[in-house]
Amino acid sequence: MNLRAKVFIAMVLSLGFSVLAVELLHGDWPTLARFFAYLLMVCFASQLKVVLPGINGTMSVNLVVILVSVVELSLQETLVVGCLGVLVQTWWNRKQINLLHLAFNTADIAIAIELCYVFFHRSAAWLGPRMELRLMVTAIVYFLANTLPVGGVVALTERRPFYKTWVECYLWSFPNYLVGAAIAGLIAWSNTRLGWQSSLLMVPVAYLIYRSYRLYFSKLEDEKKHVEGIAELHLRTIEALALAIDAKDHTTHVHLKRVRAYAEGIGKEMELSELEMEALRAAALLHDIGKLAVPEHIINKPGRLTEEEFEKMKIHPIVGAEILERVKFPYPVAPIVRSHHERWDGSGYPDGRKGEEIPIGARILAVVDSLDAIASDRQYRRGASIQESVAELVRQSGKQFDPRVVAVTQRKFQQWEQQAEAGAGGITERLKLPRDIRVAQSGAPAAGFEVSHEISNGELDFLASIVAARYEAQALLEFSNDLGRSLSLEETLSVVAARVRKVVPYDTIAIYRLRDNQLVTDYTSGDDFRAFAALRIPLGAGVTGWVAENRKPILNGNPLVEPGYLENPQRIERLGSALSVPLMDADDSLLGVLTLYKLEADAFSTDHLRILLAMSEKIGASIANAAKYQDATDSAVTDYLTGLPNARSLFVQLESEIARHQRDRGRVGIVVCDLDGFKQVNDRFGHMAGNQVLQAFARKLKVACREYDYIARMGGDEFVIIAPGLKASDVPTVHERISAAAAMSTEETCGSLEISASVGIAFYPDDSRTAAQLLVKADQRMYEMKKAHHFDGAFLNYTPQSMLTQ
Repeated sequence: MNLRAKVFIAMVLSLGFSVLAVELLHGDWPTLARFFAYLLMVCFASQLKVVLPGINGTMSVNLVVILVSVVELSLQETLVVGCLGVLVQTWWNRKQINLLHLAFNTADIAIAIELCYVFFHRSAAWLGPRMELRLMVTAIVYFLANTLPVGGVVALTERRPFYKTWVECYLWSFPNYLVGAAIAGLIAWSNTRLGWQSSLLMVPVAYLIYRSYRLYFSKLEDEKKHVEGIAELHLRTIEALALAIDAKDHTTHVHLKRVRAYAEGIGKEMELSELEMEALRAAALLHDIGKLAVPEHIINKPGRLTEEEFEKMKIHPIVGAEILERVKFPYPVAPIVRSHHERWDGSGYPDGRKGEEIPIGARILAVVDSLDAIASDRQYRRGASIQESVAELVRQSGKQFDPRVVAVTQRKFQQWEQQAEAGAGGITERLKLPRDIRVAQSGAPAAGFEVSHEISNGELDFLASIVAARYEAQALLEFSNDLGRSLSLEETLSVVAARVRKVVPYDTIAIYRLRDNQLVTDYTSGDDFRAFAALRIPLGAGVTGWVAENRKPILNGNPLVEPGYLENPQRIERLGSALSVPLMDADDSLLGVLTLYKLEADAFSTDHLRILLAMSEKIGASIANAAKYQDATDSAVTDYLTGLPNARSLFVQLESEIARHQRDRGRVGIVVCDLDGFKQVNDRFGHMAGNQVLQAFARKLKVACREYDYIARMGGDEFVIIAPGLKASDVPTVHERISAAAAMSTEETCGSLEISASVGIAFYPDDSRTAAQLLVKADQRMYEMKKAHHFDGAFLNYTPQSMLTQ
């Protein structure tokens, strides 16, 4: 309730209760029998009440009783009769009473009766002695005195125009007052000839008036509900169209809630007419309909538009206005949509309007739309807080925005933001469309797999479907473009992993390539990558092996049957579902398998399978091309036995890493290690066994090191690791992991024979600033450890002091 409403109510209460106090204290009660009879009749008439359409109020049929009381009773008795009627009308069948409403109605009826009584008994001097004419004019005074204060308080509290409120809600009842005056005159005339007992005729008359009101208002209420239903259908049609349009622009119903809540709030604060408010509501929902004519790559571009792109974007207000002109709204929507990108200083588009030339609805929408744009996340930036967004509007006040609209927004934005977050504004709830499509899994997996289940898509959000379809097409296009930019196998696999995750969420991804009738992990990433990094899966074994052998995909297979997964000590999760597809080359030969893993069971849908199958052909072709290119280049930079980079590649990488850390002022650790006792393997088991040990050690090193560490074979049994960001405090852990890798390597190939590893570490820039000197320094420390190991076998506890003090 605003201040004006409070002042008005206080004035009415003061005047009304003053009238009651003065008259009741100084009055007389000459006709008690007739007075009590009228009290009973007003109680009966007041409980026969009907609800007024369009406002929160009721009306009883006690008009005739009050008018007859004005003629027949004293002023004090009439006041009591009228006030008792208000009390009965308010309390009857009410579960909760608003005492302020009761007090206001009592004061209002006291003022009206005072004016009517004085007018009726003093009007004979200028209207003549005829009671009928005086009573008719008294009814008019009663109508005005009764309805004007109530209409005023309704208009003030609901912030509606007073004249419009009074005309719509009360003027229609004026003929009823004239009819009531005629009936009251007839009863008063009969009282003069038959006695006051004839006033009892007011009881059936009151009931007849009540029944007439009820029938009239029931019909009016039915018509009102029908009109509201049509309007609601119209509004929901607009909202559904608006939601579908905004789904193209990466936005959701949250955007529409905020825009509409703010627009309606500002419109009410600025006291727009009802037609202007309806136009603003529709424009708030449909202002971006013209974006249907703007290409999606411009709408969703992650960055600033070029001049040509911006010119294309500027057509959307014109197109939107032209579309809405065809709808023939009963209120001016199209002008608002056309001008919602105009600026207060005239520098906007499309028409360059400025100041008051811009429709008020467009000025409001410009502020609201800009506020939401600043506060919302975009592809290229995070959204600002609502406070920061409003502060930006204030900075642009008088330049881009109408200062009055900005001032209202600054004053009320917190209230409207709460309404938007709570779903205020009547935005259509998300509709759920049932999808009863059921797709059986392709092929029954081998023994040990989970039982095949039919996967149901369940209920789909129609907005999400629109967004997903658009996003899927865009993602596949970007995926195809990205795959063609590099011939590097590692980069290609990395791009595959990153792009797949955007359309098919996973916890871990593994890309296996077929080598010597085994599936070897070429790339793995995610939460549990260590568990899959060194897997070698025979054809037909586990989820991945079954897919490779049968060349069919598996949806929601059991990851626990992957050979070596459960036994792997590096495993940190217990995965619940797998989505696996074969990768084929252009000649339809098997290249490998791409498998996605999730923690939850049945986590993948048929849509995920469809998207992955659509991508698999491009993935297979890209991997085949990258593999051929890598095979041609690897011979120069790769060790043929272990598949690790060779010495030449190591020096190139080390020089590059040092140059990068010179710019970043970072640290690099150089780890040199070799296998103690490796000669015994060759002597006892032969050089083929020695080669197997070296291959196993290379695989274990990959698991022991971080994803971004660079591992190379210098020659023989000597390996080098480039470890960016390595700290001196990490040295014991590095020793332990490398030694454990050496022990496991010989255990796999040679059984009981145990070998260990000697490790030396140097740091850039503490030990040296050149690649050669860093390797020399690390090599020297490795030989220091080798000597210590030779003397006491305690290399795991041996750490040169110079390393720990780096």
